[in-house]
Amino acid sequence: MMNLTENKKQSLKNLSDDNGIISALAIDQRGSLKKMIAEGSKEEIGDEGIIHFKELVSEELTPFSSAILLDPEYGIPASKIRNKNAGLLLAYEKTGYDASEPGRLPDLLEDWSVKRLKEAGADAVKFLLYYDIDEEQKINEYKHVYMERVGSECLAEDIPFFLEIVTYDAQNDDVNGKEYAKVKPRKVIEAMKEFSKSQYNVDVLKVEVPVNMKYVEGFTVEETVYTKDQAAQYFKEQSDATQLPFIFLSAGVTAELFQETLKFAHYAESKFNGVLCGRATWKNGVAPYATKGEESGREWLKETGRRNIEELNAVIEATATPWYEKVDNLQVVQ
Repeated sequence: MMNLTENKKQSLKNLSDDNGIISALAIDQRGSLKKMIAEGSKEEIGDEGIIHFKELVSEELTPFSSAILLDPEYGIPASKIRNKNAGLLLAYEKTGYDASEPGRLPDLLEDWSVKRLKEAGADAVKFLLYYDIDEEQKINEYKHVYMERVGSECLAEDIPFFLEIVTYDAQNDDVNGKEYAKVKPRKVIEAMKEFSKSQYNVDVLKVEVPVNMKYVEGFTVEETVYTKDQAAQYFKEQSDATQLPFIFLSAGVTAELFQETLKFAHYAESKFNGVLCGRATWKNGVAPYATKGEESGREWLKETGRRNIEELNAVIEATATPWYEKVDNLQVVQ
């Protein structure tokens, strides 16, 4: 069980629904979103295009989400027009990583600090870390120290630290392939164990599911890597690997597959505490926005985007557990 300060408890309440479940919308993508918009547009949209799409998503979809995750580079205007009942997470990392250097090393936004993110209205700070438990010690020790720094900043400002962990294999770039699927459970679970240690001051983990669902028996027409029972065991091991609240990221899969994955996690007795769902909710709305303009994009968000969230919310309500069950100095969320 973990302890939280009064400020952190209030912040998590701001980010949760009435049942203590985090059903948050993520649109802190920068480079990838700019590329998606550019691919569908006949003319240069520029920074204004990405800023405005985030505003549309915030305006149309936060009435149905407990919170929204944005980046301070393009997302501040969108944060100002979110639904008044939706909490705000702000990203602290630079987008992507330097592929010319080994290790996928983390990097902070140079013009921001945790103090400034808090002053911009954030209820919590999110940092994305790429991590391979099996990478050379020098690289991982660098990442450990880096996360200690971020955690210390959040501790000093008394604001929740959400750590997003995306695993990879330094020896295999194909994270969607069969070979990576075989090692993914260990990569995910061991990373969670590491960053659940008190030295990092993490309050909530944002993590991948521990298997690639397209290789799970019953979920695939391809060759399986995991039986249904094996996959369920990995979900249970993941849940037992941390004392912290943790939420799942959608990793760009379809809305339908993400919903089925959450149902499977519940079947496996995973005690996850919600989601921070990004592309599975709004990805297919980029094309009408880029090709036909604002009204077409807004219409997609009003109809399909809202339906994606409401269907996801129904699944979360039936499968997730309240984060406050993992906090020993808070029993009931008012």
